[in-house]
Amino acid sequence: MSDIFHEVEEDLRRERLKKLWDRYGIFVIGAAVAIVLATAGQRGWVYWQATRAAASGDRFVAAVDLADTGDFASAETALNTVIAEGSGDYPVLARFRLASARAEAGEVAAAIIDFDRLAADGAVGEELQSLARLRAATLLVDSGSRDEVAERIEALAAGGSTWRNAAAEIMGLAAWKADDFAEAGKWYGQILGDPNSPAAMRRRADLALSVIAAAGGPPKPAASGLPLPTGAGLN
Repeated sequence: MSDIFHEVEEDLRRERLKKLWDRYGIFVIGAAVAIVLATAGQRGWVYWQATRAAASGDRFVAAVDLADTGDFASAETALNTVIAEGSGDYPVLARFRLASARAEAGEVAAAIIDFDRLAADGAVGEELQSLARLRAATLLVDSGSRDEVAERIEALAAGGSTWRNAAAEIMGLAAWKADDFAEAGKWYGQILGDPNSPAAMRRRADLALSVIAAAGGPPKPAASGLPLPTGAGLN
């Protein structure tokens, strides 16, 4: 008797499942199809993006090669193409390389404008904005005024930025060029006093302070207690 009841229960269960399927089966199928299409679409998008990035990388390398060989006109055209049509990080890299190529070609004013635009572009990120300021300031040491250099990087040099020592070195050079040896000594001393400053930069700062003192400027500051790298005082 229990087998009969069991069979009846199974029939009733199948009947309920059939009714549910008849009512909602199309939605289940639709959801399954949507999942498959979404997965395929996402994979297709990733593949397309990767393909675009690879193509942009190839174009960027080719453009850099043109710049490195001195063909600045062709390099400018190629880099502008990457900037306009590239994907991933390559358009930003192309903007930096284009500015550098213009500086190498003697178009310093145009290069400074390019770097200033990168420095003002929040989309490139804070670190790259700081790098752009450094590049503009480096060019302005020879082509601009000390105030123009300070306007771009003095805050970097005085703050806790990862670029602080590079900025301090440029600030020191700009002050030295303006015959402000006391100010130059302050920035070079900051580099020597920073245990995280690169070894080569500390050597240059130590040499600069020695030259300034020998030329009649302020005496070289007392040693910071940090050992100079082997070869201190040498380029």
